[in-house]
Amino acid sequence: MAKVKGAIVVDTETCKGCEVCIPVCPENVISMSTEVNRKGYHYAYMSNPEVCTGCTNCGIVCPDRAISVYRVKVSA
Repeated sequence: MAKVKGAIVVDTETCKGCEVCIPVCPENVISMSTEVNRKGYHYAYMSNPEVCTGCTNCGIVCPDRAISVYRVKVSA
């Protein structure tokens, strides 16, 4: 059976740092950056990318649609 590997891409200029995505991630993949975007917001990023399953929870709850989720099947 193939395993699913996930990844997210955050539009750092759209992200306003609301942190809604952090608690919905079951694998604790997302953190807030220490850097800020042009608007002065800390933005989300993948701090633990190797455990992302591509569940899409973060993309669904993002109020600004700043997160895109990708899934790839990886042979076991």
